[in-house]
Amino acid sequence: MDAIRTMLARVRAPGFPNDHFPGLLHLLIGKTLVDLDGNVVSRGYSWRECASMLKTARIDPELARTLDLNPDDLPPRDREKFWYVALTRFPVASERAKACADALVPWMAKAGIKVAQGS
Repeated sequence: MDAIRTMLARVRAPGFPNDHFPGLLHLLIGKTLVDLDGNVVSRGYSWRECASMLKTARIDPELARTLDLNPDDLPPRDREKFWYVALTRFPVASERAKACADALVPWMAKAGIKVAQGS
């Protein structure tokens, strides 16, 4: 979990490819993630867990625009609910999300996380 938190902190930093944010959600929810030593750090999070992590990491709500959502149309006061609703409205398993995930893999490797083989 600490590796995921560290990686999410890097999402807020300059250099994160914002247009690949849908891919990040695809990986967090649907893939097994391992650290560089091969230790499992995630077997996939539920939407609620993912929303909680995005809130805790203070991910910019403007990234909802990369999901083709208007942040003004999402719950404004509760960030966890904001991200949960965004996740329910965006097709996380879509071809677009998969393509973004594939493009994000090198960035994630720099953050110390890889997608497990066969996941």
